[in-house]
Amino acid sequence: MINIRNLAFSYKTNAVLKNISMDLKEGSIYGLLGENGVGKTTLLTLLCGLKKPQEGTITCDGYKPYDRDPEFLENLYYLPDECAPVTMTPAEYVKTYGKFWKTFDGEKFTNLLEIFEVEANHPMNKMSAGQLKKTYISFAIACQTKYLLMDEPTNGLDIPSKTQFRKAVTAFTREDSVLVISTHQVKDLENIIDPIIILDRQDVLVNASIEEIEQKLLFDYSSEIKPDSLYSEFIPGGCIQVRPNTTGESSKVNIEALFNTVHGHKQFIKEYFKK
Repeated sequence: MINIRNLAFSYKTNAVLKNISMDLKEGSIYGLLGENGVGKTTLLTLLCGLKKPQEGTITCDGYKPYDRDPEFLENLYYLPDECAPVTMTPAEYVKTYGKFWKTFDGEKFTNLLEIFEVEANHPMNKMSAGQLKKTYISFAIACQTKYLLMDEPTNGLDIPSKTQFRKAVTAFTREDSVLVISTHQVKDLENIIDPIIILDRQDVLVNASIEEIEQKLLFDYSSEIKPDSLYSEFIPGGCIQVRPNTTGESSKVNIEALFNTVHGHKQFIKEYFKK
């Protein structure tokens, strides 16, 4: 489990994260959402130990990420948004770097390359941006670490590749892993991320499972906008609206509508989910 307590981080006078507290549990694929500049990437780099908390603490099963303990690092993989086009082939890359993770699974890496339709012997510096991204995603998942952090992994992927990504994540990540995916492309990941974390500037507005969100909010598709709607948007055939779920009705969470609802009613949503 990852425990975050009263975490704060600033770039000079720009406070990005302030008094952030939450727990990230095993067996979950967290979707980390938020506007540009709210600290999603900063949080990931703090979780993997590339940055040191200025206030507060982060512990991962007792380890402090910034201590860079080898036993912790071999159980973590961080995939940044930008991937380096090295002069190796995927097969060569695995031979060079796979040995740094005791749990690395070469067979899974081969299977993932096949799913993503990437050639193992094609030089990575001659790949398209999408093919290169898929190679690094394959490597990240094949490391089979308990902690897997991904920053905008679907950026640069075409529509079939995004389907392949969802398949790869659900089929090949460890059941006890803590997987955190930062994304703006919520529709790409709508069916696999659970729980949802929505960051605001210096704050956590929502950290809730899909089940908890369904209990709190009703995602209503109809032709008439109700007076208690927090958010509504016209779509072909009517509109989607998000309302407080006061009747216990069941509905399917629309993450894009959820994000827009939270963005428009930040303080209300934060307090509403604490009840």
